[in-house]
Amino acid sequence: MSRLSLSDIYRIAVPGDPRLRPDGSTVAYTVTTADRESDENRSEIWLVAAGDAPRRLTGGPRDSSPRWSPDGRSLAFLRPVDGKPQLHLLPMEGGEPRVLTAASLGAGPAVWSPDGRSIAYSAPSGEIDPHAPVVADSLEYKADGTGLLRGLTMHVFVVEVETGETRQVTSGDFHAGEPSWSPDGGRLAFTANMEADRDLVVGGAVYAVDASGGEPERLTGADVICAGAWWLGERLLVVGHAGDPVSHARMFELGPDGLVEIKTGLDRNIMVGAPGYPGAVPQQAGDDLIFCARDGGCTHVYRAPGEKIVGGDRVVSGVSAAGGRIAYVASTPYSAGDVYLADLDALPGDGSDDTATTRLTDYALHDVELFTPERRTFTAPDGTPVEGFVLRDETLTEPGPLLLDAHGGPHNAWAPVFDGIHLYHQVLAARGWTVLALNPRASDGYGEAFYTAAVGAWGVADTGDFLSPIDELVEEGIADPDRLAVTGYSYGGYMSCWLSTQTGRFKAAIPGGCVSDLVSMAGTSDAGHFLKAYECRDDITAQSPMTHVAQVTTPTLLLHGETDDRCPVGQAEQWFAALREQGVPVRLVRYPGGSHLFILNGRPSHRVDYNERIVEWLQQWIPVGGTPGSPS
Repeated sequence: MSRLSLSDIYRIAVPGDPRLRPDGSTVAYTVTTADRESDENRSEIWLVAAGDAPRRLTGGPRDSSPRWSPDGRSLAFLRPVDGKPQLHLLPMEGGEPRVLTAASLGAGPAVWSPDGRSIAYSAPSGEIDPHAPVVADSLEYKADGTGLLRGLTMHVFVVEVETGETRQVTSGDFHAGEPSWSPDGGRLAFTANMEADRDLVVGGAVYAVDASGGEPERLTGADVICAGAWWLGERLLVVGHAGDPVSHARMFELGPDGLVEIKTGLDRNIMVGAPGYPGAVPQQAGDDLIFCARDGGCTHVYRAPGEKIVGGDRVVSGVSAAGGRIAYVASTPYSAGDVYLADLDALPGDGSDDTATTRLTDYALHDVELFTPERRTFTAPDGTPVEGFVLRDETLTEPGPLLLDAHGGPHNAWAPVFDGIHLYHQVLAARGWTVLALNPRASDGYGEAFYTAAVGAWGVADTGDFLSPIDELVEEGIADPDRLAVTGYSYGGYMSCWLSTQTGRFKAAIPGGCVSDLVSMAGTSDAGHFLKAYECRDDITAQSPMTHVAQVTTPTLLLHGETDDRCPVGQAEQWFAALREQGVPVRLVRYPGGSHLFILNGRPSHRVDYNERIVEWLQQWIPVGGTPGSPS
């Protein structure tokens, strides 16, 4: 058995978006791989049934979002046509897929009507002239991954399955969220912020519109910031925030008197799923409501009110329930993701369920032995428990180099599972390093008070959460105090810069997608006003690493996507220039075409390069010495 190499990114296959056939017999899901030859990410649709071997249904290379018809006889999915994703319809009894839409800027995933005759979807509305001046009257003029919006808005469309006739159901100066059909098929619910100053005030309400079009009716008030709405049978379920947008997401049901919270008894954040954030939308399974929530860094599945049905050291990133069964995708300490299929009533809830119907990591990396993280609880200077995960070769007996890796968000979390994105963790562990992944205050999965503990105090409230665990590992003889390094992405990039201003103990720093100056960030990021008004709040100057940059002596490697609109590349440019002027060893690497999420879904060559440069920079500035597994 060998250890993981960075080139293994081309062997890893990651499943996603599982969808159970209505009778619960078969799961359709996507499989994403990195293609070396085309330097693109490849996506195909596969099928698997309990007890059967998985089989490929579509050949890709960019097929996604499988959605069963109510009778299970057809599967709608997205495939590009002339570069734009369009809905296709595949008859399961045989035949070729039929193109269903011709949306000028592409269509979104299919939402089938209850009778199966129509499909609703979200799509951009408008036309793009790439040479026209870009006029902005609000802060909502760009979005990471899309770029300049040029007046485009997201709206709801309906296409008739038999004829392909398409109509736009909503229109206006607002963005409509993904639609959901009412039980009788007469209306569509969606969330939107239609306030005049929606770029300045976070908001969101649930609206319903006649499926044939017309004026949307507002169904909810201002007491809940609604982020998503789904008709589950006769009940209209809403996920949103009660009051402050920097808070746990909760579930509500719309009743005659407005929204009523569904009490789970859990001090945990509801996770509906998004790029970089696992989970799945709530679903009705017979008489049960099932949902995902984060717990201690992991993401688990629950049955309302708060019974855990999928737990353990797992991160669930997709769920589907039908026919008394549940299908879900989960990563584990030994897998970047597999599809699981089980009877709902048979799940033990403690994570001992082992009904994986795919073994993608076992198959792709059958000759690789993975290091598995150790769960640890450290103590911050004020006595607060801080959970973290230590990845290292357990045969090491002498103190060695340590890399502190800070996660993004800041309301995200590390988990004790195999990480198919940050492959440098495994590579460094094989070379004698210890990798410390911490969930400091502001991390998700530890209660709302912990989740909000760094609001208005970035770098102030959580610095001790990072440094105290290092002290504990030094005292235990695991970490060498003279061979410490720090890295992180997004908020972790911010923290990599910030910690370099607070201490000289790190001998190398690698901020990725960084934030160095919250003042300029507030005016240039697509989320800048939100960060200023709700996250950082009062004194953003004091919380900016740039304010304290004169204290930095740490050799620094900056890695940044060229078209990042969430943490604009100017953040890295400012830090690079300041360190260069101070004579601090510094290097800036920019990835052309890379948005903020390029380390998740960007060009494979860029993702490999990102990992390689981290390893190389650490090797340059911090020797491993004579520890076992050190490079020759």
